[in-house]
Amino acid sequence: MKIHFRPLGTFKTNGYLYAVTVAFKGDKLVLVHHKDRNTYELPGGTREPGEDINDTGSRELIEESGAKDFIIEPFCDYGVERDGEISTGRLFKAQISTFDEQLQHEMEQVSLFDELPPNLTYPEIITALVNTVKTIQNTENIHITTSQEV
Repeated sequence: MKIHFRPLGTFKTNGYLYAVTVAFKGDKLVLVHHKDRNTYELPGGTREPGEDINDTGSRELIEESGAKDFIIEPFCDYGVERDGEISTGRLFKAQISTFDEQLQHEMEQVSLFDELPPNLTYPEIITALVNTVKTIQNTENIHITTSQEV
């Protein structure tokens, strides 16, 4: 499996399947725990038909983390390549100030971490996405094409 990181706007609007957000509350990483799984994941999900990918990022952050007051920004485009097929998405970075007291969707818990825990839903993908956001502080640096074998 390879993960490709690309500048914003690399994929056509209808080409984006997913929006995933690396979110922080202060300096703590925000991860969510799905009701049906025993692992943690980043807030994110599938773009609805006709939905702008930037709206997907905000919607999924609210639905999955209960983020109430937050700043979210597009970070880069990415693609996950498996067996010659690439699924594309947009990666976002967010800073959350406050959370809603009650989660409304499929997530049962929001947790804050100093480091990634070992029990992740998609460990290779989540690790690559989080490390990319932590490593590249200024998104203007994503003018080069990078890929990671994971």
